[in-house]
Amino acid sequence: MISNIGITKRAHISRRKFDTIFDCFVADITSLQTSKIAHVNRNTSDRYFKLIREAIYSSALEERKQAELGNGIEVDESYFGPTRVRGKRGRGAGGKILVMGLLKRNGNVYSQIIKNASEKELLPIIRRTIRSGSDIYTDGWKGYNALAIYGYNHKKVLHSKDEFVNQSGDHINGIESYWSWTKRRLSKFNGVKKSELGKYLLESEWRFNHRLDLRKDLKEMLRKFKVN
Repeated sequence: MISNIGITKRAHISRRKFDTIFDCFVADITSLQTSKIAHVNRNTSDRYFKLIREAIYSSALEERKQAELGNGIEVDESYFGPTRVRGKRGRGAGGKILVMGLLKRNGNVYSQIIKNASEKELLPIIRRTIRSGSDIYTDGWKGYNALAIYGYNHKKVLHSKDEFVNQSGDHINGIESYWSWTKRRLSKFNGVKKSELGKYLLESEWRFNHRLDLRKDLKEMLRKFKVN
């Protein structure tokens, strides 16, 4: 049973139903499916999902203020948007939103929507979140070429030459797996508005970073969350 959680004080449903809604959220079941499982109105499941997500956004933004990922970081970008878009492919793909991701191996991930994949966009984020001297793994994109100048130990994997693990064993499989997981997760929502993508990405980031004990961490976070 879940008790002493602030948002339950506003509940007009039984504690048992709220617990079911909470468990469905933890399992990342959609609000529509949850309403059927918990036997509540869709508006009810939407309301509690929204409140839980507001708490996650608040918590994730606070965690980002202390974000320093440490050593051994994989860096990559990925495009989010319609599956098929006419025009350019790859970096510069038309109509899609570009997201940069930084993943500490066996640790946390940090993601941010960016305007483009230029050195001017990429390096300030890296310098803010990764200490100088750290090992950084990227593909061969030119936007990362100046990393060594700023004191990073830059290890490249040349995807352009069909290299996915180089002779030294370097790779960026971790961050690429994160992109795949995030896109599969977002696909269940049948399309995400561009204006809402940042929040969905932030929730994905929080879920990933708390993956070892998501239910416990979410429960503790909700106990501290102040409902407006």
